[in-house]
Amino acid sequence: IGAKQANLPVYKLLGGFRESLPAYASTVTYSSIEEFLDIADQALALGYPAIKLHAFGDAKKDALLGERLRAHVGDDVPLMYDGSAGFDLMDAVYLGNALYDSGFAWYEEPMREFSITAYKWLGERVRIPLLLGEVTDGAHMSAGDFAATGVATSLRTSTFLRGGFTGAMRIAHLADAYHLRAEVHGMGLESAHLCMAIKNTTAYESLVWGNPIKREALVHADGHVHAPTAPGVGYESLWKENGIPKGLEKYFK
Repeated sequence: IGAKQANLPVYKLLGGFRESLPAYASTVTYSSIEEFLDIADQALALGYPAIKLHAFGDAKKDALLGERLRAHVGDDVPLMYDGSAGFDLMDAVYLGNALYDSGFAWYEEPMREFSITAYKWLGERVRIPLLLGEVTDGAHMSAGDFAATGVATSLRTSTFLRGGFTGAMRIAHLADAYHLRAEVHGMGLESAHLCMAIKNTTAYESLVWGNPIKREALVHADGHVHAPTAPGVGYESLWKENGIPKGLEKYFK
């Protein structure tokens, strides 16, 4: 509302650090390693410069997928992994070490995020950077514990799980105070605004699904998301270009 009143995009009201940022293809879970490799080829062909896996939830199979994917795409494509809280400590250690050996850039939420102690033990046993704090309760307050205990290499932030734009920016500033990154979780206009406003973030998460996959509308052919230009969040401008979502037509007569 404040950005609309000021006739500015939200990211400008929040500081306006940049005008574009690379996007990575964040996969859903596919049925086989071979299908994942095909999806990776499609993502790269669509211009995505990096890939994040939501894989099988089996530590040994996911480790093999990571090894096969790295061999398939080569050493220059950044790869990341999201465990979706699927593992206990023993499997999380095994998989984290395997992903490190395959050159993955980060290891995200391999266990439930209720125990800082369990994550401290994990951090003592793996070398891969840990990206944490996506779903735990408490917004910036719980993010503070992940940072102050030295568990997280990067913190997750978002509007829809971390307290709106206000909570998301608090996490980003908190992370910056500890020289940590604040990586934005999730796709959409709100996430694009955060990516443009936050100094210590590195990429935009673009979910891809189905087969064949499609490039998200906000992601350009150069593999980047560019800063929104409409006042506020800018949904009206997006819908003018791509159509109003079903059920909302009556609000835009």
